[in-house]
Amino acid sequence: MEVAVIKYNAGNIRSVDYALRRLGVEAVITADEAVLRAADKVIFPGVGEAETTMSFLQAGGMDRLIKELRQPVLGICLGMQLMCRHSEEGNVDGLGIFDADVKRFVSRRHEDKVPHMGWNTITQTDSDLFKGFTKEEFVYFVHSFYVPVNDCTAAVTDYILPFSAALHKDNYYATQFHPEKSGSVGERILRNFLEL
Repeated sequence: MEVAVIKYNAGNIRSVDYALRRLGVEAVITADEAVLRAADKVIFPGVGEAETTMSFLQAGGMDRLIKELRQPVLGICLGMQLMCRHSEEGNVDGLGIFDADVKRFVSRRHEDKVPHMGWNTITQTDSDLFKGFTKEEFVYFVHSFYVPVNDCTAAVTDYILPFSAALHKDNYYATQFHPEKSGSVGERILRNFLEL
């Protein structure tokens, strides 16, 4: 099985690669269109800022390519947010794969810290990514922006308000949390993705 990780100006590509290696998968990290189109699975990771990253993707035609992929694609963190219609971070339009907008967290109480950082539970899991899950599981988050619950929501987390911890539409899957940093639970999610 060929697994490709999209190479661009994102911060967590190496940790995704290491997580895949722990599962026995040698992924190719590439920006080559032919390689990405031919891969069995594609991972679109992301740590960074939406406006700058979107400009980078557009400059190389990667925005068009990601929307044309037909194999299972997994967006992670910023990757998930960029797959949405619009982001308040930099007031930038995203890829529009998911018909949802990305909003900035606004603290309501003193104890509401932004960014949302650390371990939190995912509930209402509704996707093959969570096959075998029978209870709430803890996963690792680092984000200041969130996607509201919508028709594509595949898991929910409550921090300040309920938000989409994961999205799913057609061949596109995405997590706001970092499966590559979420221990055995994250490994199970990545394995489920690889087995789609």
